[in-house]
Amino acid sequence: MYKAVAFLILLFICHHSYGQSTQKDGQSAESEIPVVQTFRHSRIINSHSVETLPARKLDFRIAHRFGDLAGSNGGWPTFFGLENASDVSIGFEYGITDRLMVGIARTKGSGPLKQNLNGLFKARIMTQEHNGNLPFSLSVLGAISYSTMQKSELESVLNFFAKGSHRLTSHIGLHIARKFSDRISGQFNAQWTYRNVVLTGDENDLVSIGGGIRAQVTKAMAVLGDVTFPVLSELRSGDNGYYPSIGVGFEFDTGGGHVFQINLTNSQGLSETDYIPYTRSNWSDGEFRLGFTISRLFNM
Repeated sequence: MYKAVAFLILLFICHHSYGQSTQKDGQSAESEIPVVQTFRHSRIINSHSVETLPARKLDFRIAHRFGDLAGSNGGWPTFFGLENASDVSIGFEYGITDRLMVGIARTKGSGPLKQNLNGLFKARIMTQEHNGNLPFSLSVLGAISYSTMQKSELESVLNFFAKGSHRLTSHIGLHIARKFSDRISGQFNAQWTYRNVVLTGDENDLVSIGGGIRAQVTKAMAVLGDVTFPVLSELRSGDNGYYPSIGVGFEFDTGGGHVFQINLTNSQGLSETDYIPYTRSNWSDGEFRLGFTISRLFNM
């Protein structure tokens, strides 16, 4: 964890020094026109996007994942999953500056650790330029989840919580994105998730990669997609019942600070500390679900 934080600090210092040296060479700040809204908002579907909130903007977010739409646990008996809720999140995020945001949320949780309080920060390190030398945007995400579940008396379950630190799960992600045109944007993610307690035979460290895409269809609507899958892990494969997190959806900008998203995904959880370790639903078996997110921005 400390090495990762040190690397991020060094990256920010190098970028800051680069910007200063560029100005000394006589290149005006006006000639370095930044690319705006590579993605419309701070999330793609499951994963964060490269975007941060504008300064002094408060984002009130409600997200929901239903049950399986099809498969053995879906269909008519559960009204195609609409009678079940695999995860629910209510939270607030705030732009401290145009490059730094923080957030807090409460999620139901879909994995073995539930009733989670989630905190995050995201910093914009680099921004793609139209007329400059930066071909992409880069941001770093830090997140932590704290389970408030009642302690169990059974030592064989995760919520036995022999130590208070066993309630914690942490996550760091690097997001690199490029806006290829006015309509098409793409992103690559490299992530590390650490769980303080796991069951025997499982792994504390999980390294994952992924990506996302956004295609603007009309002025108010875009198509989204993202995927996340663990790497460097022999356990997390289809043979062991673990699957990549895959989501597709539509995003609607309704104006006045409202963004509405509706999606389909095989992930039950909403946060990185949940869906990366615990996605065990398979698209090909009909184990995908309807979800939505409502976002409302306020001036503060």
